Amino acid sequence: MSLVELIAQADERALAAGGLACLDRCLPLLGGDDEVLRPLWASLADGSGWAGELARARDLLGAGRPAGDEAALLVHRMLESAPAERTAGALRPWADACSVASLGVHRLLDPAAGDDALRADAGDAGASPLVAAELRRQAMVLELLADHGAQGLRRALEVTVEGRRVLRAVVSRRARNTAEAGARAGL
Repeated sequence: MSLVELIAQADERALAAGGLACLDRCLPLLGGDDEVLRPLWASLADGSGWAGELARARDLLGAGRPAGDEAALLVHRMLESAPAERTAGALRPWADACSVASLGVHRLLDPAAGDDALRADAGDAGASPLVAAELRRQAMVLELLADHGAQGLRRALEVTVEGRRVLRAVVSRRARNTAEAGARAGL
């Protein structure tokens, strides 16, 4: 099943987890603590509302502040647009937008991505490695929730943490390369 079909068929919990997972994997661009979104994951597990925890995450991550670059701006938009009401009607457009934004972030940060990466989608063999891995993670999170319900949340979080580690390494490498280029230019 394609990612678009998975989002279209997802229930409220899977939509919330899918959008939250995209945001969580991109967290390194906001410089936030890895645990800042954990209360939102907990609210998905116990079925409680998440409006208060969402407001707290926005405060901690500086939602509404200007982002440093295009990739960080995409992540801020994911956070800012998260609905306080956890209904399928409110979550479906957000989860879809988070999917697109997260893929955009991965395209922007993938050192192997060229112009061809801009046409990549779930069925495109031309996707760069970082984008292809993000596509797989997004599908896996939605499949885990579809197949296992609330019990799939733990594994979905594990998949998300793995993706966050990968993106953190990419962001770190990018910062190092930028610093080295700046040092060379200053010589």
